[in-house]
Amino acid sequence: MTESWEPKELENIALLEGVEVESIQHLLAPCLVKHLKPDETLIESGKPNRLIYALLSGRLRIHLDLEDDPITVLEPGEIVGELSVIDGQATSAHVVADGKCRVLGIDEHTTWALMRASHNIAYNLIKVLAHRLRGGNSVISTTQDLQRETERRAVIDSLTGLYNRRWLDGALRDHMDRCRETHRDLSVFIMDLDGFKGYNDTYGHLAGDHVLYTVGRTLAGTMRTEEMIARYGGDEFFILMPDVTVDLLKAIAERLRESVRTAPLGSEWVHLPPIALSIGWAQMTEEDTSSTLIARADDALYKNKASRRKTKR
Repeated sequence: MTESWEPKELENIALLEGVEVESIQHLLAPCLVKHLKPDETLIESGKPNRLIYALLSGRLRIHLDLEDDPITVLEPGEIVGELSVIDGQATSAHVVADGKCRVLGIDEHTTWALMRASHNIAYNLIKVLAHRLRGGNSVISTTQDLQRETERRAVIDSLTGLYNRRWLDGALRDHMDRCRETHRDLSVFIMDLDGFKGYNDTYGHLAGDHVLYTVGRTLAGTMRTEEMIARYGGDEFFILMPDVTVDLLKAIAERLRESVRTAPLGSEWVHLPPIALSIGWAQMTEEDTSSTLIARADDALYKNKASRRKTKR
């Protein structure tokens, strides 16, 4: 439904700030007021728009996507649609009534006539556009922050805070290529917790999660800056270790095992007994791919497990 407007309604419109309404009433005479129902769409994203809308009453929501929350809400006196009128391009957002609204539609021809008639109107329009630009930059910045956080979450294990298998798949290949180019040694460790399933069954999954977190943080605390650790899956952990000779790998493995064996695993619900760590390691050769390097370390892990079982008998 449309209707005409009253001159008093124009006094609080941002576009007309500092303008004598009587001086431009004749230009606005053809413009009509449109009534919007709650949640009615005024402007649809991606579609042409030839009207600037001045909000006389109610509120308007601005959505980049109708499924998402609004990026801003317009109050009476604000305008919308000005950018698509000026540049002739399709709109970039949805504008939806947040309850009942009344808006004054100002067509393209009238907009230019108003700016020619009053420098204040041209100045006000520039201010509105500058505000939109700053708001757009803020949205872009927020979107980028959300994207970075999403990307970070995609490669971080939520339980331990360590890198996850997805990160490792790419990082291992990159480290292998880099170490080959710079003629540096690269070793990998694969580790798991002895009898962890039984530990979970005995003390519960919350206790098991507590142990995984503690072990992960304990191992991370032993790392040099250039070394990187990931949760490989389940109770398995993986370490990338550059610039370590083969002779030192066994000693480093024993240091890691001891740090986990002596880590305080007590918790608020039960005092948990120590848990043992088994480790397998391999050093990269010229022929290795990431798959063969992992396979050799994994094979060493199970051989070390078998050897320790025999020793305990």
